[in-house]
Amino acid sequence: MRSPEFWWRPRPGTRARLLQPFGWLYGAITRLRMCRRGANAGIPVICVGNFVAGGAGKTPTAIALAALLRSLGETPFMLTRGYGGALAGPVEVEPRHSPHDVGDEALLLAAQARTIVARERAAGAGLAKRLGASVIVMDDGLQNPSLAKDLRIAVVDGASGVGNGLCVPAGPLRAPLAGQFAATDAILMIGDGAAGDAVALAAQMAGLELLRARLEPSREMASRLEGHPVIAVSGIGRPEKFAATLLAAKAKILSQRAFGDHHPYSADDVSSLIAEARTLGCLIATTEKDMTKLGPLWPETERKRLVVVPVALVFEDPARLAGLVGSVLPSAAAGAAQP
Repeated sequence: MRSPEFWWRPRPGTRARLLQPFGWLYGAITRLRMCRRGANAGIPVICVGNFVAGGAGKTPTAIALAALLRSLGETPFMLTRGYGGALAGPVEVEPRHSPHDVGDEALLLAAQARTIVARERAAGAGLAKRLGASVIVMDDGLQNPSLAKDLRIAVVDGASGVGNGLCVPAGPLRAPLAGQFAATDAILMIGDGAAGDAVALAAQMAGLELLRARLEPSREMASRLEGHPVIAVSGIGRPEKFAATLLAAKAKILSQRAFGDHHPYSADDVSSLIAEARTLGCLIATTEKDMTKLGPLWPETERKRLVVVPVALVFEDPARLAGLVGSVLPSAAAGAAQP
């Protein structure tokens, strides 16, 4: 499902105000849950979450953190709920698994690091430790109290911030922002925008670390897309972010097909997309996340028409991120204790 457009307006409108009492109740319940003490995994847990319902860039951030941890000599495991998948876990994601089994995001994570799917996060952390993890990167779960976290990073989309500032269903917030600040160590602002700047200022006033980054396609992909007409196809929380990536690569967007987040693509969807692309005489551009479900359905005869657009997270100050992450690792503590 796509989030309601009225959530992302700078100020609450009439519809949001009518729903605000329900938002107060939802936010209060979530905040109370966040105050519970979680189980200790026995190894560091770095949580990558967000303040709002919908996409903000958690998965690329988790992937970037896993790469950083490997460079620091660690053995990171990803831990995710496996949204949209049938398996409750805990189970390690393997090549035999499909999006139906573990969800699309879990497959993306597993392509970068060993990944555990578990609806019960503490049980998933236990499995990761038994399999040799030295640190866990938890994809989402900032509001989940079941597992204690050593470092909590909230990802914020610079363009949309926290929308109208109200809680679900009146707005996109999962709990009141001030309460979520209290359960967060650092903010990662992805991209620029006035909405994000307002959140960044409030976070700094609350004493949180502020990191900045941007999502970029590879140079090779940007070169391939430049000047080419495309249909932008995505089933993500904020499809306009994918469109912005294509525009930044100087692609010519002729049409946008924004499906709901975690959309279960069908053969009819594929046939419709191919027919439209033939009529327009263009390529079809999609995200890595969507490709996990589109790929098995796509006919080989039309494979050249489909362009997958991977993006990487580029940090403004990588050393600052490394210092923040290193501060929660046992190796850093041991080094500091030596004379």
